[in-house]
Amino acid sequence: MQVCSLPIKTNPLATRRDLQDAFHQLCEPLIPYFSEGKAHLKLGATGSGCTDETAEMEGFSRILWGLAPLAAGGGDSVLWDIYRQGIRNGTNPEHEEYWGIVNDYDQKLVEMAAFGLALGLAPDQVWNPLTDIEKQRFYDWLNQMNSRPVYDCNWLFFLVMVNLGFKKIGMPYDREQMDKNLGRIDEFYLTDGWYSDGKGGHCDYYGPFAIHYYGLIYAAWMKEEDPERAALYKERASEFAKDFIYWFAGDGSALPYGRSLTYRFSQAAFWSAMAYTGVEAFPYGVIKGIILRHMRWWFQQPIFQPDGTLSIGYSYPNLIMAENYNAPGSPYWALKTFLPLALPDEHPFWQAEELPLPKLSERSVQQPPHLVICRQEEDNHILAFNAGHPSTNEHTHTSAKYEKFVYSNRFGFSVPRAEWGLAQGAFDSMLALSEGDRIYRVKRTTDLSRIENNIIYMEWTPWFDVEVKTWLIPGAPWHVRVHCIYSKRKLDAADGGFAIGIEDRNGRRSLEELQGEHSARASSSWGTSGIRLLYGSGKMELIHPNANTNLLHARTVIPTATASLSPGISWLVTGVYGHSQSGQQLEKWLSPPRVEKHDQKLVVYMEDDAPKYSFTMKKA
Repeated sequence: MQVCSLPIKTNPLATRRDLQDAFHQLCEPLIPYFSEGKAHLKLGATGSGCTDETAEMEGFSRILWGLAPLAAGGGDSVLWDIYRQGIRNGTNPEHEEYWGIVNDYDQKLVEMAAFGLALGLAPDQVWNPLTDIEKQRFYDWLNQMNSRPVYDCNWLFFLVMVNLGFKKIGMPYDREQMDKNLGRIDEFYLTDGWYSDGKGGHCDYYGPFAIHYYGLIYAAWMKEEDPERAALYKERASEFAKDFIYWFAGDGSALPYGRSLTYRFSQAAFWSAMAYTGVEAFPYGVIKGIILRHMRWWFQQPIFQPDGTLSIGYSYPNLIMAENYNAPGSPYWALKTFLPLALPDEHPFWQAEELPLPKLSERSVQQPPHLVICRQEEDNHILAFNAGHPSTNEHTHTSAKYEKFVYSNRFGFSVPRAEWGLAQGAFDSMLALSEGDRIYRVKRTTDLSRIENNIIYMEWTPWFDVEVKTWLIPGAPWHVRVHCIYSKRKLDAADGGFAIGIEDRNGRRSLEELQGEHSARASSSWGTSGIRLLYGSGKMELIHPNANTNLLHARTVIPTATASLSPGISWLVTGVYGHSQSGQQLEKWLSPPRVEKHDQKLVVYMEDDAPKYSFTMKKA
């Protein structure tokens, strides 16, 4: 149950002081959970892929992402006494709370980056108070980073952050290995400011809140020693910002897409790094508005435990959507967004008037992440239509996080709870296929895809003898999906629309359901979700998935078109409706797209006066 009296929920988040207060409101509830020696932070009993000891060290380190900027900007905290003691004990091999030898690909290598930031921003708090022996222990423990391999992705920047910290305090650092890692990261660069998270990896929030974030810190700290690379990082970030701004709505919410979404308001950390480094891709007032509105939105969500600590989940506590590496302290990665606290009060960022988002186009084609973004400004709705990816990172629920047809900030997306049936699978914005055994397969990877002439095209193979060709015609509130399924086996198909919450903000059920021969619709206080069968045979269903499958709402309903497909070629065309203003725009529901068959062609009409789309009905 959300505790409404938490001070952070009434914080106006309008000034630098408000943001300082927000840090205290977020982090002072942690004090009872530090270990006796202060080197560990134990926030819960849930497990992750690393040991509990490492998870507790992770919780300790992640607070530094906000604590160090607070100190750099002149702010103080009662946590510093705890942190100095924790660092002394955690890096002392003779102490029972010693953080230990670091292994290859160790989670501790991730957490070392926060210490690099702290050494660079707050040496008077984390370095100078230590004795010479304590300094050497601290340095030696962190220096393990320079002899351990890391995963070939954003992890390469952790070594850079640690060595930047060493450089800032005048200790030996490995410039050669830094350059080697930065050179490899350059190979992840695509176009238009975008990085993939590793060679051939996804484009997700790891680009903005990791690769760009660290790159901008590098640009700020190394502009004299490495001006060429510093300028390049700023240029790329500025170019990326022109696309990334489309991921944010006017109400402060952002697009839920990809993994590590339990890091929550780290979605805006990129903009914090832009402000810190002084990159004005947009005026400071616009950047300030994105950050502050984003944090206001998050602090009104039920993301807190009763004691004020952060939970694992997205907009509510939810372990089902979490990654294998999400430990109880993991959500505090979100403190990266507090980086502007390092800027003085007279900085132009803090002096600027908070501004709304600039006028943005209704549609943004973003080729590097394979997305087409559509925006409905009147209800702060962002839809990201997705062409899919040729590979998978094999993290938890990868298909749900990267392969759905469309992602929405107003409807969220769902992850499976179990393997049996449509209710456990929670297949919103996906085509799910089964051999009649109620075990469904969805698109795991995309064999071929392209975005061309306002259409997304993709090919995928759920079985070796089943080929699916899918065309998406993006739009809002309607979009159309055209599926051509070639199969050598009999299949059951389910094409799911948006998942919509069935209860209002006070937990009261507010749902109207309509189910007909060719359409199904559900309306609640969160808006309207519907689907129409435009071509093909099938029936309409309202699927009530298992609880806690959706990122935004604990209980949802998914309007779904189902069909039984015989071996051979089958065509299934659906119109999917999503509008997040309750009771409004329903007249558009009554004017859906339509499909006509002319000889061997299907012709889709989105609107009477809009361009039509033609699909040849034969195996390519």
